[in-house]
Amino acid sequence: MVDIPKESAKTTRHPRVSVVWSVLSAEIERFAEGTGATLRILDVGGGSGGFAVPLAELGHDVTVIEPSANALASLRQRAADAGVTDRVEAVQADVDELLNVAEPDGADLVLCHSVLEMVDYPDTALDLLAKVCAPGGGVSILVANRIAAVFSKALSGQFGTALDLLVDVDGVIDGRDTIKRRFETATLTALVGGSGLVTEQVHGVGVVGDLIPASAAGAESGTGESLREFELATASRVPFRDMATHIHLLARKPMR
Repeated sequence: MVDIPKESAKTTRHPRVSVVWSVLSAEIERFAEGTGATLRILDVGGGSGGFAVPLAELGHDVTVIEPSANALASLRQRAADAGVTDRVEAVQADVDELLNVAEPDGADLVLCHSVLEMVDYPDTALDLLAKVCAPGGGVSILVANRIAAVFSKALSGQFGTALDLLVDVDGVIDGRDTIKRRFETATLTALVGGSGLVTEQVHGVGVVGDLIPASAAGAESGTGESLREFELATASRVPFRDMATHIHLLARKPMR
């Protein structure tokens, strides 16, 4: 388990994102120890700034690449409300346009959360992520987990759907899914390796958080802190890691 620096405590309010923030916080600490400089962060598909704005509040410069104009409008408002407009840049673009809007080797940390499920060619997207990441920089990837989807449907008694997810190579329900694919740890790490990035950490996000009522998972509930501790404790432990709703992977771009 990764310790969470005190400076990032306000970004870990909800158990659902505690694991991701713990990894990102440790990455920020690693960078700060080496240079003491502000990180250049690229958030690809960053939406309305759920990660970007808290990272900017920590003093880092964040560029959000997002195709949705509505999401970018919400991002700008959120950044203004937080007083970090000068640290957040909003750019409207798709993932395949990344090299048109971002400098090669220009980001110390690249975020790509809940994006690879939606693109036509995840291997191409990963190649682009690797190109915009600076040598020695980190790439944070969050994807939907195929095993968790099978398990969830089976637990709810939808055994036919669970079998469909199990046998489909992309782990989707034909004609009834809003995403194009789900991943497993082995398939994700293989894709990451093909882009030239080196996987350093793999964690499960939402080991049980999505299987319990929302009222029990929220930060405001009495069990919120206990759930957060449980998620952090099980995130890197097999088999719990591989049963989580999402897989979070931190990869490194090798130094030249």
